[in-house]
Amino acid sequence: MNKLKIPYPIIVEGKYDRRRLLCVAEARIITTDGFGIFKKKEKLALLRKLAESTKIIILADSDGAGKLIRSHIGSAVPPERLIQLYIPQIRGCEKRKDHPSAEGTLGVEGMEAELLYRLLAPYEDAEAVRAAEENPLSKTDFYEDGLSGGSDSAARRDALAKKFGLPAGMTANALLAALRITATYDQYLAAVGRKTDEKE
Repeated sequence: MNKLKIPYPIIVEGKYDRRRLLCVAEARIITTDGFGIFKKKEKLALLRKLAESTKIIILADSDGAGKLIRSHIGSAVPPERLIQLYIPQIRGCEKRKDHPSAEGTLGVEGMEAELLYRLLAPYEDAEAVRAAEENPLSKTDFYEDGLSGGSDSAARRDALAKKFGLPAGMTANALLAALRITATYDQYLAAVGRKTDEKE
């Protein structure tokens, strides 16, 4: 398996996540040092500067801490400059640790190399990223399909996220952004049980 050549900087939480990604990709990988990014203003300033000239991939763990880190970066960098990638929620414990995380799920460092390769592969080609951005999936679709604005919308989002190997607990905006990049519009329609011609 040849390493992917990713043209975008990739943000991960720690050094072990970075080592894991370097097994599958050649890229500029920046760590947040966990919650260290909340204290290090210079690192946030670096991300702002990078975002002026390139999109940035965020690949944080799919747990509460990862969500806080994503949110913190998202408050400093325009959302259209961020590519939000998510690992699936898989229960387990990394080999180097004696105990699992507080939520009992694996982080980026615990993911199989093939999974990370598939996750990052679409971003080796900047043209493919631009094509994904033209995906017509919108907030209107989410509302019409009961994924936002309803009493059971959170449960519906969790069920849809599971179909695409995304973590549970995502907000409507986060799930929408992830699906616009990882799924075609037809794949989305099929997943929610809508025919491809209903939108036309």
